[in-house]
Amino acid sequence: MRFLTFSALLFLALALLGGCATVPGKQVDDQIAPLMAPQEFDDHELLNVSIKVFDPGELPESVDERHGLSPEIREAEARFIPVHLKYTMQRTGYWGTVRIVPDDDNGAEVLVRGKIEFSDGESLVLTVEALDSRNLLWFRKTYAETALLNEHFATEPEKEDTFQDLFNNIANDLAQYRNRLNPGEILEIQRVAELRYGQEMAPDVYGQYLSYDANNRLHIVHLPAANDPMMERVRSVRSRDDMLIDAINGYYEAYYLDLWEPYDNWRKFRSEEVATMREIERDALRRKIIGVAAIVGAIAIGSSSDNHSAATETLQQVMVAGGAYSIYTGFQKSQDVVINKEVIEELGVSFSSEAEPLVVEVEGETYRLTGSAEEQYAKWREILKQIYARETGLITDEAIPDQPNGALP
Repeated sequence: MRFLTFSALLFLALALLGGCATVPGKQVDDQIAPLMAPQEFDDHELLNVSIKVFDPGELPESVDERHGLSPEIREAEARFIPVHLKYTMQRTGYWGTVRIVPDDDNGAEVLVRGKIEFSDGESLVLTVEALDSRNLLWFRKTYAETALLNEHFATEPEKEDTFQDLFNNIANDLAQYRNRLNPGEILEIQRVAELRYGQEMAPDVYGQYLSYDANNRLHIVHLPAANDPMMERVRSVRSRDDMLIDAINGYYEAYYLDLWEPYDNWRKFRSEEVATMREIERDALRRKIIGVAAIVGAIAIGSSSDNHSAATETLQQVMVAGGAYSIYTGFQKSQDVVINKEVIEELGVSFSSEAEPLVVEVEGETYRLTGSAEEQYAKWREILKQIYARETGLITDEAIPDQPNGALP
């Protein structure tokens, strides 16, 4: 029985040693230089890219397990990160127009999606996938970086983020895949993107122009005539759509710049807090292990002799009591983390209050993004479909509700 108790306590000590959390994902290399285009490309060689607002991921349901993180901060990061990736990609010279989109863009030539797997200010883990208009997946990878101390103090909006090595890795993977495309594939991607947008506007008209193969990849069945009036209207509607997307991108860019200073400071603060938490947990862990060792030692003394003297029993009692106290104080000191979490929560409330939606103007008309930009953009897409249907005679003017002053409801 004593052997079993001894073994159980020894197992507890080993479990405590293995209880430290680690950041998920393989770390990217440090000092990664961005791949730059060797020459300026002609317009027909450039693919446009749509970066969807990232999935913020999930935090633990238990507030205690969040360690001061909040859904509001994650939502802000889900908008901030795509914008910085956009700036990183634009500088390489490999791409045409790079835009942030609130939702999947069926007319995108290249679509980039991402999810925040982990983010605590000190470390960032993203899962990113890229696919082209043909529904061909380029890659799906997980990127992780734990920032060095100096990386928190060498930042610059639009150019150098705390996790710039991670952003450069993503941009380089995209550039490398693009470089494997031949001119015929680039043209095919551009044509499929236009036809997919046409299908969204008028599925009855363009539904037969594309088909899926067994691998769920899209192929062109036939192309519209060069002077097809319906396709000309699709292009006209697309240009209006692009104007709103550009306006929304202005909104995201302003949002990014407004967030830069508080978010940058938050990450520095969080990094310090995470380091403090880690030191507290290490100190608490040492106390717990010392306590377990004392209890194990007391049991060992008792099991080493069949004859218990009064002195031996007293020593056992002292060691057990001292060990139990060390474990208790170790757990108590772990509660100091709560104090740091409260400070972070206060900063999180301030941070979230600076991330309110703004008003977007397009050619003098005001569109109120009072909900989320995603919801408003979905309504705008529906209005575009109705405009296209009216211009092509598929529905009458009466079918489109009036929107006074261009304002969305």
